[in-house]
Amino acid sequence: MANIGLPELLIVLFVFTMLFGASKLPDLARSIGQSARILKTEVRELSDSDQEKGKNV
Repeated sequence: MANIGLPELLIVLFVFTMLFGASKLPDLARSIGQSARILKTEVRELSDSDQEKGKNV
C-alpha cells in the first residue's frame, strides 16, 4: 500500500483548492463527512440485519 507523506498531502490539497476554490472546500468537506456518516449507518444496519437473520434460522 502506498505511503502518503506530507509532500503528497500538500499537493493533493493544492489541487483541490485549485479545482474547487478555497470558499467551496468547507462545503465539500461537510458533504463528504455527511455521506460517510450515512454510509457507515447503512452498513451497520445491514450487518445487524444479517446477524438477526442468522439467529432466527
